[in-house]
Amino acid sequence: MKVLCVGGGPAGLYSAILAKLADPSAEVEVLERNAPGATHGWGITFGEDLLDDLYRHDAESGRAIRDAAILWGDQVVRIGGRPPVHIGGKYGFSMGRAALLEILAARASQLGVTIRWESELPEDRVADLGSEANLVIAADGAGSRVRTAHDFGTSVTTGRNRYIWLGTSRYLERFTFAFERTDAGWLWFYAYPSTGGTSTCIVECSPETWSGLGLDTAEVDEGVARVADIFAEPLGGEPLMRPPGRVGSSGTAAPWLTFRHLRNATWRRDNVVLMGDAAHTTHFGIGSGTVLAVQDAVRLAESLKLFADDLPGAIAAYDALRRAEVGRVQEQALRNMHWFEEVDRYLDTQDPVRFAYTLLDRRGDHPEAWRYQLHKATQVEGLRKVRKGVTTVRRTVRAVKRGERVGPVGP
Repeated sequence: MKVLCVGGGPAGLYSAILAKLADPSAEVEVLERNAPGATHGWGITFGEDLLDDLYRHDAESGRAIRDAAILWGDQVVRIGGRPPVHIGGKYGFSMGRAALLEILAARASQLGVTIRWESELPEDRVADLGSEANLVIAADGAGSRVRTAHDFGTSVTTGRNRYIWLGTSRYLERFTFAFERTDAGWLWFYAYPSTGGTSTCIVECSPETWSGLGLDTAEVDEGVARVADIFAEPLGGEPLMRPPGRVGSSGTAAPWLTFRHLRNATWRRDNVVLMGDAAHTTHFGIGSGTVLAVQDAVRLAESLKLFADDLPGAIAAYDALRRAEVGRVQEQALRNMHWFEEVDRYLDTQDPVRFAYTLLDRRGDHPEAWRYQLHKATQVEGLRKVRKGVTTVRRTVRAVKRGERVGPVGP
């Protein structure tokens, strides 16, 4: 059995790990166009479901990832200079994307996977990869060259808003949503702690606000500094740091993007399968990209085990079952994207507590009236501590069940 993974992100590396664990004699190769340690973005965030999968399928990499991750134990919503509103019962884990890839690459190499860094495929080879291995996993990102070379029935919905993926030297212990009103309209960020004492900070706004603030024509550093000034209070005066990015010939800031919601009618073509962002994208507002990518690898491994002597059957099962699972998440992510495109009308008409709950329910998965009453009760410090204690017990029990070494509780 020869397995070829195109793309050395979470999906490609974890697929390689699981392939080697399933069959140590298999020839497993990962092709990655970037150098070791080179990655986009700052940090990633994930929840219990991912840790459960990691511990169940490869406890060694699961422990390494959990040990490197940061537990954040609260979410807050800040609107201008008003007191923060707490979203109770929410916690998660985050870490630097580079640290995650380093752990996965080390584990893959330990198992005997061949990783070829800085391996840029020529066009003629991309179109004929299916002849090079029994199974080809295209995990080469949203702009997948492998997907483009074949017909997977790709469709793209482009969002209205502009966003930029930044970091900050301000260490935020809580997952923070911050909204600031400017003369040009509302600007907001999602931020969460990352490794190295920094935080990931994704800034978003409408195209009207983006151009009204002059961010469409500003030089990169000038635009980032302007945004940092707007968020001076929630950032405690700390600067924002831009990711490495190209600057267009006109001098405009290339890192400002519009989100591309990508779907495919099928994830398979003969022995080539799509995975991760090559197969699907989900709006960053729900923070599921890395989780879904790793779980794609898990579902493919499960299909290969179930159809041990039937590779076409395993590929077909992965395509049908996993695409249906992710399709439901993508529908929620699309609702989330559209909600943020209309966020002005909620900010302008709702009080902060009601707005924070509307934000919590932006995917439409909290319809019960009692949830809002619980949300209001969470704003009382004593009741918030009680709820947090219950959440901590629930988290600890789940961690013990999967075999995690349980340490001190996070903030």
